[in-house]
Amino acid sequence: MKKAINIRLEQDILQTLDEYAKELNKSRTSLIEKAIELYFDKLDEIIADKRIDNLKSGKSSVVSLEEVFKKAGIDV
Repeated sequence: MKKAINIRLEQDILQTLDEYAKELNKSRTSLIEKAIELYFDKLDEIIADKRIDNLKSGKSSVVSLEEVFKKAGIDV
């Protein structure tokens, strides 16, 4: 289900958005949704890199699946 939100954009960004929308015969909404989806993909990469760095530096550790099951009281 879609929900409406309100955002404010700089005039030049809005103009560029409208130009792309017209050229591609798409709505502003569809282009903004796609842009956000692509940015989320980028954020996933950034988070993955951060987690790897935390593992390498010892700030976090890996727990085996067996250990998780054991702590949860699940026999496998």
